[in-house]
Amino acid sequence: MEMMARESGSRSCPIWLLVNPKHPSVRYYIWTPVLAIIQDKVFREIHKRIDTSDIFIWNVVRESGLVPNTLNWWGAEVDAEIESFRALVLEHKPKLLITFGAFPYEFLRRVYELKPQKGPKYWGTAKLREEFESSIENFDITETNRIPLLRRVVESGKFIEGNNYYCQEDVENYFCYVGTKIAEKIIANQDGLTNWVE
Repeated sequence: MEMMARESGSRSCPIWLLVNPKHPSVRYYIWTPVLAIIQDKVFREIHKRIDTSDIFIWNVVRESGLVPNTLNWWGAEVDAEIESFRALVLEHKPKLLITFGAFPYEFLRRVYELKPQKGPKYWGTAKLREEFESSIENFDITETNRIPLLRRVVESGKFIEGNNYYCQEDVENYFCYVGTKIAEKIIANQDGLTNWVE
């Protein structure tokens, strides 16, 4: 299993990724294709590119052994991690805070003290889709926008399920759909972002 530093990138970057340390490869298998769609659409529309060199990446918990399971969903150690991350978010106020899968998204909800708290089985593809749609609909560049993405798309049967839930047309895939939606918000709010390639 790939080991990942607790954090990388710059805390001052307006785009943050929140990653489960048990699944660090989401940066490559989910984020990279989504980012490619974002960059393509942004460049075609406004002839700019997002500087991705300092995108801030944070492991939800400091070690994978702290990731809750269905028997012990949240322990005291995870609560301490929530408090630590809450302080970071309040200090730096990122514009886009992107999560991958159930645990990072519920972790982030608890950082923002959103109720009711949910268990591990709640955040399936359909629920994450609803949250993604809501985050796009309510996007506000003056606030931190919490954007949930799936953790698995290609590696399992979730691709078809994700495709059916996320896409308007059969030919459009998950990466294209979410990348386009995020890019549209970035384009519409380009003056509120500071991480453009000079």
